[in-house]
Amino acid sequence: MGVLAAHQLVIDVPNRITQPLDLVIEPGQVWGVLGPNGAGKTTLLHTLAGLRAPRSGSVTLDATPLARLGRRRAAQRLGLVFQERLESFPATVLETALIGRHPFLAAWQQESHADHARAQQALERLDIAHLGQRLVNTLSGGERQRVALATLLTQNPAIWLADEPTNHLDLQHQSGVMALMAGQAREGKSVMMCLHDLNLASRWCDHVLLLYPSGEARAGERDALLTTEILEPLFQQRLAVGDIDGQQVFVPRH
Repeated sequence: MGVLAAHQLVIDVPNRITQPLDLVIEPGQVWGVLGPNGAGKTTLLHTLAGLRAPRSGSVTLDATPLARLGRRRAAQRLGLVFQERLESFPATVLETALIGRHPFLAAWQQESHADHARAQQALERLDIAHLGQRLVNTLSGGERQRVALATLLTQNPAIWLADEPTNHLDLQHQSGVMALMAGQAREGKSVMMCLHDLNLASRWCDHVLLLYPSGEARAGERDALLTTEILEPLFQQRLAVGDIDGQQVFVPRH
């Protein structure tokens, strides 16, 4: 599997000083990144994926600097789901899912029967197999989100990075996607996702990273950090906490 680590990492957020971040994402862990809008959650995820250069510090994948791996080798180990995507050319749902296998193919090499089977299984897992021949640009926002996740599942990376993976999804599919993420961790994958829903993080994540607008960051185990004393200053919102079926639930207070 894979270990993704940040070493004195300072992300490049315009007009803001952020504190250096040391972070290790181990196999089997599910990390939730929480913070208000503009705190740098998406920038951090793109930096960890190697798509954006840090202001300083470094990111390593299995102790190798990510910048030295090259895009293809990195994509064989690490995958990213964007919060928003623009479809630049018409492609079917199945063709899009098969993009997940491209890091493993040589130039001009066609996808194998095994690749097609993997993609089909991913579409079934995300409940969109019936859309396989539909053009992605004809789908709803929630359907497109599930296509993106199916593409990542087809890629089958050791490290999953997801920016708002439940974006546009109804309650049923939100639950299904979070269960998918947790299932990847149980298989030994490393998972990190930016979330707006505090209760999804409380329910599904075992570690959290809190990003404050001031540039401060706090990282650690979920139960140590998901407390009203810590979360209220983060979101600048009073919170009430309750228990439903043994699960901690946070509700805004006025």
